[in-house]
Amino acid sequence: MLKIQVINKGHQPLPQYATSQSAGMDLRANLAEPVVLKPLERRLIPTGLHIALPAGYEAQVRPRSGLALKKGITVLNSPGTIDADYRGEIGVLLINLSQEDFVVNDGERIAQMVIARHEQGEFEIVETLDETERGEGGYGHTGTH
Repeated sequence: MLKIQVINKGHQPLPQYATSQSAGMDLRANLAEPVVLKPLERRLIPTGLHIALPAGYEAQVRPRSGLALKKGITVLNSPGTIDADYRGEIGVLLINLSQEDFVVNDGERIAQMVIARHEQGEFEIVETLDETERGEGGYGHTGTH
């Protein structure tokens, strides 16, 4: 298991996996008082967590499917990326896509965080690209049958 250094400046328990095969850990709101999200309003919700990921890893902040389905609450920049060299507090940018106010309470599970390995690429200018079956077919090209 990958070790991730963490400072918890909040008062919520550390994120953890719900099951042995879960990909994401729940992030909780760390609030002094509830936050009301009006329809189409977005707010950065603090978690109190600061992490140090190893080089070559990122943390992705994703919506919780239950909040999205039942309440219309999602993560606006989904997935949000936390880079390995970021040391600030993890914040979750929530948006209310429903028709009703939504109250974010202290300790509420508001998003999930997935730890993922990544690579950096370097562009190489060329005159042509290799041929593929798809070619230049764009949006919706492979779903026409």
